Amino acid sequence: MEKETEIKARVLDRLIEHFDQHKEVQNIDLMILANFCRNCLSKWTVQEGQEIGVDIDIDEARKMIYKMDYAEWKAKHQPEATPEQLAQFNKLKQ
Repeated sequence: MEKETEIKARVLDRLIEHFDQHKEVQNIDLMILANFCRNCLSKWTVQEGQEIGVDIDIDEARKMIYKMDYAEWKAKHQPEATPEQLAQFNKLKQ
């Protein structure tokens, strides 16, 4: 089990690094295609921390996932969603 946990942690690190290297991939596109995004990973981090008694707030979790303050990441790398993206996203929520 210890090795499995280590492998999973390394895979998550690799996923975070992959997202960091591909900032052009927008959260809304991830939500449309995979039903999760960087923000979901941040929220899951908070939830899993709570499960094991570790208090991580959402800003701290976002720094772990985005590798910078969320507001800074958003300003630098996240353009406004297009009407087409919003329409696709809203279809999924129905």
